[in-house]
Amino acid sequence: MNTPIKSLDTLRRYKLVCTLSFGDVYSQIIVWLLVIFLSLATAMGLMGASRPVFALGVVGLILVLSLPFLLFAFVSTLLNHIELREVEAKPQLQSTPEPVVVNGMESAVGT
Repeated sequence: MNTPIKSLDTLRRYKLVCTLSFGDVYSQIIVWLLVIFLSLATAMGLMGASRPVFALGVVGLILVLSLPFLLFAFVSTLLNHIELREVEAKPQLQSTPEPVVVNGMESAVGT
């Protein structure tokens, strides 16, 4: 079985790049704030109807049921904005190590 062997010249390097910006999640934050304010308004309305336990239960239920959808929206938006980009290969210059002077004594770097 012959497997092609790649030389070091043909290997490519990649990097992960996140292109997410605040504008991408801005609408999701607005919707989440609307959900919170509507649940609080519902709770205040039910508090006035002398049902405080029921009001707290409604707020908790709304928040618990909406949280998975919010997390899914954030995570899917984040994953959609992660890209794999090829890194341009830069030729590296071979240089000789320069001597380092420490306390008046000279030593070679890399030896």
